[in-house]
Amino acid sequence: MIDLRPYASLGGANHGWLDAKHHFSFANYYDPARTNWGNLRVWNDDTIAPQTGFPPHPHRDMEIITYVREGAITHQDNLGNLGRTEAGDVQVMSAGTGITHSEYNKEDITTKIFQIWIQPTRSGEKPGWGARPFPKGDRAGQFVVLASGFAEDGDALPIRTDARVVGATLKAGETAEYPLGKDRRGYLVPATGAVEIDGVRVNARDGAAIRDEAVLRVTAIEDSEIVLVDAA
Repeated sequence: MIDLRPYASLGGANHGWLDAKHHFSFANYYDPARTNWGNLRVWNDDTIAPQTGFPPHPHRDMEIITYVREGAITHQDNLGNLGRTEAGDVQVMSAGTGITHSEYNKEDITTKIFQIWIQPTRSGEKPGWGARPFPKGDRAGQFVVLASGFAEDGDALPIRTDARVVGATLKAGETAEYPLGKDRRGYLVPATGAVEIDGVRVNARDGAAIRDEAVLRVTAIEDSEIVLVDAA
């Protein structure tokens, strides 16, 4: 089953410095049909103006994954972590028992990110943060695990939940497969390009909520950069 959620149908708000689109209910946007997809709770498509950003604010009990599409984001938190994550790279913040952080676009260009929140399956642990590069060339023609709650995905950024975040870059006409499993839920968004899944076209920044698919087959209609959450 593929439930297409076109970009134009997403919720959101434009705050001037931040133009945010919400795939799921968030802040002042509420849609009872779009509150979560399994343990995936938030998928925000954020466009952040140069030299602006999110001032310090707290979180707890959430796994927050930031996929940088354009520009860069600079993270700082009350644990002493400070890091800059560039386009194509990923950062993970495990809020755990509580963390206060800021996320700023300190660049002279616009930054665009996907911000993904997944509910944890482990609680009561100390907060943490990490980031690493994932060269797009390594994802060419195949799905690569970017963040994972499973020990077998040793090269991925660790998250404290029964989920994976995976990415792929496909040339037009290429097909990649991902073993989702019929008991799992997938949520796929092309950062760029357009793809086809089971005859359904998914354009850039559309969302596709997927279930009952043992093996997910994704074919690029255009050169595409894809992000997928494999959720419980």
